[in-house]
Amino acid sequence: MPYQVDIANTEERYACADSATLLAGMEALARRGIPVGCRGGGCGVCKVRIETGQVRTDKMSRCHISAEDEAAGLVLACRAYPCSDLRLSAVDKLARCIERGRPETGFLQAALAKGSPSDPDPNR
Repeated sequence: MPYQVDIANTEERYACADSATLLAGMEALARRGIPVGCRGGGCGVCKVRIETGQVRTDKMSRCHISAEDEAAGLVLACRAYPCSDLRLSAVDKLARCIERGRPETGFLQAALAKGSPSDPDPNR
């Protein structure tokens, strides 16, 4: 049974099996803005902070995640597997990329559906 993973930066949610990395689950969202580097823990592109929940990790480069970082909840999404439902925040390059490519929010969609207040009323 897959776990639910919430991305705090974009308020997106995806399902992720305990046999799949957090990055593989993000990629399954199939949207632009999710950078993928080496997928082996060496490039540091996919750094995330686990806000709630538990993960297990494979070996990560200490150049990108120090022991102190890891103790503070920072992991590389390509080397982390969910052990529970969790909430994460993308940091550094991953955060910049996914926030730039974030899907439209409900508020923005509602505003676009209503039209701008400066739009002329076609019924007048």
